[in-house]
Amino acid sequence: MSSLLEGQAAVITGSSRGIGAAIATLFAAEGATVVVNYRSDGAAASKVVETITAAGGVAIALQADVAEEEDVHRLIDTVLQRYGRLDSLICNAGIVRDNLAAAMPVKEFDEVLRVNLRGPFLAIREAIPSMLRARAGSIVNLSSVHGDSGGRGQCNYAASKSGLQALTRSLALELAPRNIRVNAIAPGLIETDMTRSIRQLSPEDLSHGIPMRRYGQPIDVANAAAFLCSSRASYITGAVLHVAGGLGL
Repeated sequence: MSSLLEGQAAVITGSSRGIGAAIATLFAAEGATVVVNYRSDGAAASKVVETITAAGGVAIALQADVAEEEDVHRLIDTVLQRYGRLDSLICNAGIVRDNLAAAMPVKEFDEVLRVNLRGPFLAIREAIPSMLRARAGSIVNLSSVHGDSGGRGQCNYAASKSGLQALTRSLALELAPRNIRVNAIAPGLIETDMTRSIRQLSPEDLSHGIPMRRYGQPIDVANAAAFLCSSRASYITGAVLHVAGGLGL
């Protein structure tokens, strides 16, 4: 066990699998008490908690739909009641509903923005009061390289991630005087369940488009999140850190 995040209480939304699970596992290994948030897959969240506790870490699983205001209030309130603090909030939960714009139902556009942009706003708004009282805190939003460059068939997803970057910068300005840092991570093509269908379409073409010639791993993103939530990043706020192997350069 390391101590990069020793003593912290951290909430990672959407952390029952993929990038979120990797972040939760690493944060616990670095000494944080971790809240594994999930919307519907309680079994997967329990497995993440089991993995963490088996390695000597501390974690609990809490259900909440990040797009539902009452759920988010309950999530953050439960954390504060149980641990008395919230040091790091990682807004990782997100969905995709890929479709060409001409064929995209309004419902698919709204669903993506509701989870990917409204969700982080709700969680951050709930976390701010306790961080203001502590005059400390770190918030990390999971954006995407598509927030910079867009993506064919992803006008909803790209809009949500671009908006998330703007949200990050605005909140960084608001909260910096109280020593609360707000940053974003923009992953590229990471090997997760969410990207499997994309990678299977033309794996060689996709990897060749990445300057480092490989897909990213969830731990690559987790390492960036741990750094941004640690004292080693104490003078970094409003940044969008690309973890993409050079994709988009």
